[in-house]
Amino acid sequence: MTCHPAFQHKRTETIESLGIDVQEYVHTNTGALHYHIAADNQENVFLVAFRTVPEDNCGVAHILEHTALCGSRNYPVRDPFFMMSRRSLNTFMNAFTSSDWTAYPFASQNRKDFFNLLDVYLDAAFFSRLDPLDFAQEGHRIEFSEPNDSDSPLVYKGVVYNEMKGAMSSPVSYLWQTLTRYLFPSTTYHYNSGGDPEAIPDLSYEQLLHFYKTHYHPSNAVFMTFGDIPVEELQQRFETQALASFDKLDEEIAVGDEKRYFSPVRVEEAYALDDENISAKTHHVLAWLLGPSIDLEQQLKAHLLSRVLLDNSSSPLRYALESTDLGTSPSPLCGLEDSNREMGFMCGIEGSEPDKAAEFEQLVLDTLAKVAEEGVPQEHLEAALHQLELSQREISGDGYPYGMSLILASLSSAIHRGDPIALLNLDPVLAKLHEEITHPDFIPSMVRELLDNPHRVRLTLRPDAKLAAKRDAAETAKLEKIRQSLDEKQKQAVIQQAEALEQRQNQIDDETLLPKVTIVDVPAQMRIPHGTEESLQGFKYHFYPQGTNGLVYEQVIIDLPALSEAEQQLIPLYSHCLTELGCDGKSYQDTQAWQSQVCGSISAYSSVRGSIDDEQKVSGYMTLSAKALLSKQAEMSSLVYKTLTTVRFDELSRIRELVSQQRTRKEQSVTGQGHSLAIMAAASQLSPGGQLSHNLRGLQSIRAIKALDESIRNEDNLKQLANALEALHQKLLKAPRRFLIVTEAEHQQQVAETLAAQWQDVTTEDGFVPFTLPSSRSCVTQAWTTSTQVNFCAKAYPTVPVEHTDAAALTVLGDFLRNGFLHRTVREKGGAYGSGAGQDSADAVFRFFSYRDPRLSETLADFDASLVWLQESELEAQKLEEAILGVVSSIDKPGSPAGEAKQAYHSALFGRTPEQREQFRQRILRVTLDDLKRVAATYLKPEQASVAVVTSPAAAAKLDEQFEIIAL
Repeated sequence: MTCHPAFQHKRTETIESLGIDVQEYVHTNTGALHYHIAADNQENVFLVAFRTVPEDNCGVAHILEHTALCGSRNYPVRDPFFMMSRRSLNTFMNAFTSSDWTAYPFASQNRKDFFNLLDVYLDAAFFSRLDPLDFAQEGHRIEFSEPNDSDSPLVYKGVVYNEMKGAMSSPVSYLWQTLTRYLFPSTTYHYNSGGDPEAIPDLSYEQLLHFYKTHYHPSNAVFMTFGDIPVEELQQRFETQALASFDKLDEEIAVGDEKRYFSPVRVEEAYALDDENISAKTHHVLAWLLGPSIDLEQQLKAHLLSRVLLDNSSSPLRYALESTDLGTSPSPLCGLEDSNREMGFMCGIEGSEPDKAAEFEQLVLDTLAKVAEEGVPQEHLEAALHQLELSQREISGDGYPYGMSLILASLSSAIHRGDPIALLNLDPVLAKLHEEITHPDFIPSMVRELLDNPHRVRLTLRPDAKLAAKRDAAETAKLEKIRQSLDEKQKQAVIQQAEALEQRQNQIDDETLLPKVTIVDVPAQMRIPHGTEESLQGFKYHFYPQGTNGLVYEQVIIDLPALSEAEQQLIPLYSHCLTELGCDGKSYQDTQAWQSQVCGSISAYSSVRGSIDDEQKVSGYMTLSAKALLSKQAEMSSLVYKTLTTVRFDELSRIRELVSQQRTRKEQSVTGQGHSLAIMAAASQLSPGGQLSHNLRGLQSIRAIKALDESIRNEDNLKQLANALEALHQKLLKAPRRFLIVTEAEHQQQVAETLAAQWQDVTTEDGFVPFTLPSSRSCVTQAWTTSTQVNFCAKAYPTVPVEHTDAAALTVLGDFLRNGFLHRTVREKGGAYGSGAGQDSADAVFRFFSYRDPRLSETLADFDASLVWLQESELEAQKLEEAILGVVSSIDKPGSPAGEAKQAYHSALFGRTPEQREQFRQRILRVTLDDLKRVAATYLKPEQASVAVVTSPAAAAKLDEQFEIIAL
């Protein structure tokens, strides 16, 4: 195996099921590890990770991750990461802080771009400048609330500080951090690696530097790459750009063995909930610490046990948690956590009361004792193993690049000095497990081991309506104490730091120091899969031949009929119920067991979009989608058919459970997706599609599902709901339908024959009336209040649909405003974790947004200021090119083979054919600076602005009286 002389080749393993070769190398001088996944794939991926093991809650690893990307030895500019994101055709760029590692990954389909990014990433990781002002901006600082007024109150600022305030506003995030604090009493997982907002201000700049010098060293690094670039070429860059400058580090950074409990621990803590009604808001979780995650056989057995117990409603522990009246639904923390050095298994309920803790624990232990005594049906074991096999075979890539998914799947094992190659090649261990599960005591013995494990934690997390106010008061008192302790010289130092930071944020860097790609490097054409409409004995279907590694993707797409407002409101619940209720006379538990046995997933969803030339004219579809191994395709087709034609809406208690679960998930989504929800609210009256999105998926849907959940506690109302769902279902059964198949070309005939035999005799009725919505084009000014320590702001303007000649310029304008003004003003100066702008041509709306933002009115004013800046500034052609590159990079971003085919088909349903998409891309490339000024002046007028924010009740009370305040 040819590699660079500075590296030693350790081994190569071919994984035929994935079509890859995985190679392991070690850097001779420093001991840095390099794992290369050689694949016939032009989307090359790079990641360098460091073992980062914090020993407190100050967030040093997280703040270092941010600060390391603020300038380096060869690229002494203030913000190379964000500058490169717009000088690149990357398909992925980011940085992650996990509980025990920090990683810097990117991906690109362009070789020149890949090496540009590689040079910048290597320099940032190993030769970061770590300017104290960048630490103050990204981490934390104190400033006077009134600039230059040393008598005004002090406030904390910092991007990570605000990010973690937002993260810890989520009850689920707080639940997780609290649980790990007790489950891991002595190792690094005891601490919040992201940083506790109360502890972040305790981190000093000197501590940051020390952590960097000890942790960001090649001896503590793991390099992982994927793609078709030769490994020697990659290692040449690693060596010359970074590794040759280092010697081996004597210190080995690692996570030690956790101190074990000899008896179970039971604790109760509180979380902040800014709500008068705190009943049924308590979480209970039971968690066990298991064995090492790097033991592949132990890990897969633990995964198998977790799936058997919790995978679906036919699983004994999941069923117990779903059906108990001790809480409203299972906890989001149900399952196996295998990314830490030692694994954890956990289960829980939410929507409970503090005094139910003992009953909850007994329910779990009794359920496990029953499994230990009686075992589980053999077909459930085989189904769980089938799911593991399918997840091993599927070529993903719709969320992350495919190569990134493989790298992240194996990274934890590499970090803990295990065998990441084994984690990518599960087939040998799966074959062994197929043999072992035939033994009747396989699952019972593992459950008994769990029951006998004394390292068990029962956590009760109850709401406290006064906790947020107490914390705020404590922070205010702490800051006032600091202010009073400052002498005049120290006060001036605070003011001078704020001034110096502002000067640094305003400085114009020499961007020519950074490499770039240009419009010339943009591929001439898009890569869009092309399918065909086929007919088999009169049965029509669409087929896309794609390399799916032996999987078959099947969809039934139903034209949405005309629906009343009440029926429209039922669409999300109907979609969820369709695959969560029983069918073919079976109960929902038996149906879910059937699903697990024959397919990788089955789900239903609706899609409604505006026309390409008129956003007021909408169309919609309901899609039932499933995937399976080719060997299971016939059984999957039968399942899909039975699901659609025989679903049972008579399982009333199950419908009540599903409504309750939906309510909980929606309520929990606010602090994580607040910007998306604010955007939907701001755009809610500007188009029919926008109004529907707000009602079905946005903030209004949270209010609606809460009201529905309350109402169906009455049995008559529950029956009425079931009848309404059945009536909607009957409407859909009569609507026209179409079929989509995605798989390898050689399997087309076999799959189509099965599908045709299943559906050929099923007819739909004449006289179909298609889905429409009334026109909508008006403004809102709203403040939605919830329990949050940070804000989410959005402002929207009515614009034009995608076929209008101005749509391309508006699309580029979003990136141009973010790059040129919003990032610096809202994120760096304002302290928000994120901000941006963009055109949504489906609803003909242009939107501004901020994410985890400490400000409200000031940010909304900054949105307006960006438009003034646009008109009054001398705009640079280079900045236009960067914005165009960003848009094209987003358009060209690849997905999985199946995902790309499904996207191409569904886009064409709404008029976004490959030809239309290609023409729009060409219009993007022709946008001029004059176009940007013109479309902004034409459409983004102050009197047409629509505004929505998500904030706390206290912050909302300080807003202008024009805001309509709506409590969630």
